[in-house]
Order: sequence, then C-alpha cells, then structure tokens
Amino acid sequence: MERILVIGSSGQIGSELVLELRKIYGNNNVFATDIKNPTEELKNSGPFQILDVLNYQNLLHFLVRHNITQVYNLAAVLSGNAEKIPLQAWDINMKALMNTLMAARKSDAKKLFWPSSIAVFGPTTPRQNTPQLTVMEPNTVYGISKLAGERWGEYFFNRYGVDFRSVRYPGLISYKTEPGGGTTDYAVEIFFDAVKKECYQSFLSENTALPMMFMDDAIKNTIKLMETDPSKLSVRSSYNMAGISFTPKELADEIKIHKPNFKISYKPDFRQAIADSWPASIEDSIAQKDWGLETAFDIKKMTKVMLEEIEKKINNRKY
Repeated sequence: MERILVIGSSGQIGSELVLELRKIYGNNNVFATDIKNPTEELKNSGPFQILDVLNYQNLLHFLVRHNITQVYNLAAVLSGNAEKIPLQAWDINMKALMNTLMAARKSDAKKLFWPSSIAVFGPTTPRQNTPQLTVMEPNTVYGISKLAGERWGEYFFNRYGVDFRSVRYPGLISYKTEPGGGTTDYAVEIFFDAVKKECYQSFLSENTALPMMFMDDAIKNTIKLMETDPSKLSVRSSYNMAGISFTPKELADEIKIHKPNFKISYKPDFRQAIADSWPASIEDSIAQKDWGLETAFDIKKMTKVMLEEIEKKINNRKY
C-alpha cells in the first residue's frame, strides 16, 4: 500500500495534485501538508497537517510515523517573487529540497518527486525546441536553485539510491487557484480579468513566446512519471516537458473569439527580462519515449475551459 506525502499542498499544483492522488490511492493514504491552511475541498477529503519542510526533524518524524513511501515536494518561492528576496528564496528552495532528500534517504520514503522548471535554462540556451541536454546558464535566483536541485537529486539517486524523479515544468495554467508569483502567471491572470473586466494589462510584451501547460495535463503526467517502472527512466536530473507555446497576443486573440470586446494592453515589468532568458519552445521526446508523456489540451481547448470554469466561479461567488 502506497502512503504518499504532498508538501506544499495548498499551492497551485499541490491543491489539484492531492485530489487526483486521493482518487487513485484512497483519501486516507495521501497526506497533505503546508505552512498555510488548505482549501475546504482538500481539507475535507483527507488528512491535512501544518508541516514546515524547513524543519528537518519534524519532516523525518512525519515520514516515519505515517509510514510514507512517496513524497511530492512542491515547496518553493517562484521566479518573480524570488527576485525580490534572492537570498531568502535561495535558502528556502534549497533547504526544502535538501531536507527532503536527506529524510528520504533515512526513511522508507525512497521515491521522491521534486519539480524543476524551464527556468534552469538561460540566455545562452537555444530558445527554439530546447533539447533535453544543452547549455544551462540560468541568470535568476529561481533558475539557479532549480539547476542546483537537479544536480543534487541526481547525486542522491546515484550515491544513496533515493528514487528521485523530476520534470521541468513550463508555465502552468489553472482556474482553480490564484497565481503564485511566477513569470508565466500572466496566462492565468488574463482569464480572470477577461471574465471580470474584459480587459487585461500584461506584464510581458505581446510577442513573448513561452512554453505553457494546462494543469490537467501537468497533473496527469506528473503521476504517470511517478508510476513508471524505475528501470525505464534514463534521466535522473529532470525531464523536459513541453506542453504548448504561445505569446500574450496569441492568447488574447484566442480569448477574443469567445469575448469579442476583450482588450489587452502591455506594460512589461522586471519579469520581461526573466521571460527573455527562457525557451520559447521545448523538445520533450525523451520523456515521451521513457514514460509516455502526452498532452490533451491545445490553446483552443484550454481557453474554452478556462473561460467557462472562471465564469462559473464568479457566478457562484467562489472567487
């Protein structure tokens, strides 16, 4: 019987990942933890506990006490916020990972998922169809911490046998949770403003192409990676995961098909420089080959679902 711990369960990924894992493994076998309170849906569907991943002893005791076999560590300060508090963000991001790696080594929770990001790439990386193995010279705090984390994860796999697994997430798009301070978050904000105000001011320029993925695809593929036989995995740092690529203008044009009065303006801020250092598109054939990565949502399908679901949320006064 798998016993799963999700750290950072109140965030954008965690709040949806926990619910999907509970459908598969049973509500009482998936433990949600965070340093902030969860949604009602998450709290009412299974066990939740306040847990600070930066406290190593408490984390280790939790793994042992609850016989945890798998850990999803989603705790992080994201790209935009990390640039505002660089030393604090580095400390949080790296200590959260190192504590989890060491606790996994000392317990039965040997299988560990940790998300990397397209932020590991930098301005010297090929921007189009960025390959799995390429130049990686990130120039942001978030990217530097993610690249370091990939190396530590692979090290703990080779040195101590920790079953470390990771994907380089593109920008993730969901209607269920608010943006968390990332550079790709315009692609979530734009939908809420389109429904509420029929206008949006983008903090990225109109032709800034970035890889994105609808949350349903991200959750499905994350679990698929974790369920794959370890002998099939050829990458123990982090897998490229592409999704779809588009610009703010292309997304706005798609929204206008459903909302003809929608207007967008552009006022790039400090996040523009971050976006300019990231890939415009990703090549992910190794993930497809090793563990069957596949996506179901293109920009048209994603836009339709996002607008419909946000309309429901606002009409029900849940947002």
